Amino acid sequence: MPFIETEFPGLTIFEPHIWEDDRGYFYESYNLNSFKAAGINKPYVQDNQARSTYGVLRGLHYQIGEHAQGKLVRVIEGSVLDVVVDLREGSPTYGKHFSIELSLENKRQLFVPRGFAHGYVVLTETAEFFYKCDNFFNKESEGGILYNDPQLNIDWKVDLNDVILSEKDKLLPVLGEHRGTFSFN
Repeated sequence: MPFIETEFPGLTIFEPHIWEDDRGYFYESYNLNSFKAAGINKPYVQDNQARSTYGVLRGLHYQIGEHAQGKLVRVIEGSVLDVVVDLREGSPTYGKHFSIELSLENKRQLFVPRGFAHGYVVLTETAEFFYKCDNFFNKESEGGILYNDPQLNIDWKVDLNDVILSEKDKLLPVLGEHRGTFSFN
């Protein structure tokens, strides 16, 4: 299984091998042994799935403290721009963002380690987003970064006038005023 390291330590792209024929396709979206061999040895405890329409932007979210989460994310219908921000103090990529298009067509997945804010925007009419978490969600441990923080200058690949946000996401703080800290190991 091909794993591609990014310039962000621990942030890894997974491009599965696809077997296609006249019946359709088959691939392993997750194999514990292959992921372990790539250094991603996480016991996943919660799966989440969300369906959204064009322009819906969810994020940038994270969990703090003992409830921090690592995530393995993918799209099972449509296409999204997936974005992460490194919040690990001492990391060479602290305060920087990384983005990648995830889609049904490319079947790419992204492993997002603990210590990153994560979000995505839907680029197609609809998209179904699926992710595995290595820790349980805890409402009291929620944190976030404002999607249009001028310090980050994220190109979301959609007109920001078309972005659809939750009320909670409209009120998130900018980088540096965010809740919680993470250390880079």
